Amino acid sequence: MILTVTLNTALDVTYTVGSLVPHASHRVREVAERPGGKGVNVARVLAALGHEAVVTGFAGGPAGEALRGLLAPLPVRDALVPVAGATRRTVAVVDSASGDTTQFNEPGPHVSPAEWAALLSAYEELLAGADAVALCGSLPPGVHVGAYADLVRRARTAGVPVLLDTSGEPLRRGVAARPDLVKPNAEELAALTGAREPLRATRDARRRGARAVVASLGPDGLLALTPDGAWRAAPPRPVRGNPTGAGDSAVAGLLSGLVEGLDWPGRLVRAVALSAATVLAPVAGEFDHGAYAELLAAVTVSEDTAAA
Repeated sequence: MILTVTLNTALDVTYTVGSLVPHASHRVREVAERPGGKGVNVARVLAALGHEAVVTGFAGGPAGEALRGLLAPLPVRDALVPVAGATRRTVAVVDSASGDTTQFNEPGPHVSPAEWAALLSAYEELLAGADAVALCGSLPPGVHVGAYADLVRRARTAGVPVLLDTSGEPLRRGVAARPDLVKPNAEELAALTGAREPLRATRDARRRGARAVVASLGPDGLLALTPDGAWRAAPPRPVRGNPTGAGDSAVAGLLSGLVEGLDWPGRLVRAVALSAATVLAPVAGEFDHGAYAELLAAVTVSEDTAAA
């Protein structure tokens, strides 16, 4: 079983418009609602790959009820902890003319100390049956900034490999707790390390405590710096579409590859193929299966001897 933790779950709403024009009214062509938050997206992709996936985190209010209702028919186990506050919504507006997406993210519910304690209790129980765990996304109000560091340490104590995918101060503190893997994008890396050059920033992130770092470089693929070596993986060509959830699919590729015993190049090929195939899908948490099958044979991985 692979456990994903999404402390700030969301009801993802995607609007598709012909062309997004500032200060103008728009007629929405399509509306899609999906259970969301980074770890929820990861779990949905893992389930599509045939893995047992469990989601935990917080859910509350009408949006939380809708999220859990949308999760119910999916092959993902719901272990979300109820809260009094209302789960946030995220709104993605897809511009059909340009292919660009504009994102609006609400802050999320305020989590009380008692609700945080309930999450920790559920997390400890779930770790007992987990082969790997992903800690994903932002923190809702009321959750202390060192929350992910706490969850990393608990996973390490349980002997469960842990991947961290967050940003800002929660990332800085989480990295210091020595996760097995962190997966920042270029902007998150720069904010963590102060370095804009990806290789330099990735090296710095490892020195701060992460056992391995896989940096998302957008259309250029992934840069991985690990105890076993360094690699760059890239899709055969840039893809246009909705990038929401592409990084989450990369996390699913890395975790599933870890659990299946793939070597690092194999994990990176899967992660890049899934990420690109997600850009081609209409909403986060899904990927184009046909494109994924084609991309698996087309992704290039090269060893980066300069980074090793």
